Amino acid sequence: MNIREKLKDKKRIVIKIGSSSLTHPQTGRLDLIKLEILVREISDLRNQGKDVVLVSSGAIMVGRAALGFKEKPRKLEEKQACAAVGQARLMMIYQKLFSEYNQVASQILMTKNTMVDNLNRKNAKNTFEELLKLGAIPIVNENDTISTYEIEFGDNDTLSAVVASLIGADLLILLSDIDGLFTDDPRRNKQAHFIDVVESIDSHLMEMGKGTTGSTAGTGGMATKLTAANLATSAGADMIIANGEDFHVIHRILSGKPCGTLFLANPKEEFYLIDYIEKLL
Repeated sequence: MNIREKLKDKKRIVIKIGSSSLTHPQTGRLDLIKLEILVREISDLRNQGKDVVLVSSGAIMVGRAALGFKEKPRKLEEKQACAAVGQARLMMIYQKLFSEYNQVASQILMTKNTMVDNLNRKNAKNTFEELLKLGAIPIVNENDTISTYEIEFGDNDTLSAVVASLIGADLLILLSDIDGLFTDDPRRNKQAHFIDVVESIDSHLMEMGKGTTGSTAGTGGMATKLTAANLATSAGADMIIANGEDFHVIHRILSGKPCGTLFLANPKEEFYLIDYIEKLL
């Protein structure tokens, strides 16, 4: 069997969407047509009996547009104000769209403290498990309204890998503004080669990650995606980096089509999530 064919059998999936995949680049406002497709794709996975968790960026971006910021806010209090407005708007739209497909959306906001504290981590895991058991779709984001440097994950690539590990997901899909992993940044180097499958992550591969992002919307570049891949695959999940330009890519990935870069699960016997989080943060 082709290794991608096995993706059809995945039962518990975490999907991470970057800000740039959710908004119109000209205005920073939500792309409602794309959101509609995303919600339909996830609802169909639920109808197949799969557990799905959505890690969604976009709160600060949506709040920024609503509050009239012309540029990306730089002050912490500005970001937090934008997040407070944007998170509420974003969830209202997700709730409305998911309800049209008879799905129940739920909200989980996390900080680093959620994971580092043993009791908080256990409670978070139990909440995820109960929501999934009840058929709801957890929508996760960093709690940007109260986050400070000391308690933030900093990017949703890392957060999505932490969530995948916490709930024992067997697949993590990162949708961003790039087709997958290349030998170099394809925007700058036309000779860069696309990498279809990564069987194991070594130091050479990690060095290939550039700490840059191609948009003004996101916070995570390829370096954060490779860090997420290292965490997720060590925990026992396959991971895919693919382009979020067209959210129909979700069902293509799960039907075994050659979309994005596939990182194969490489579970480590000594894997312990807290060790990873402390190293990362």
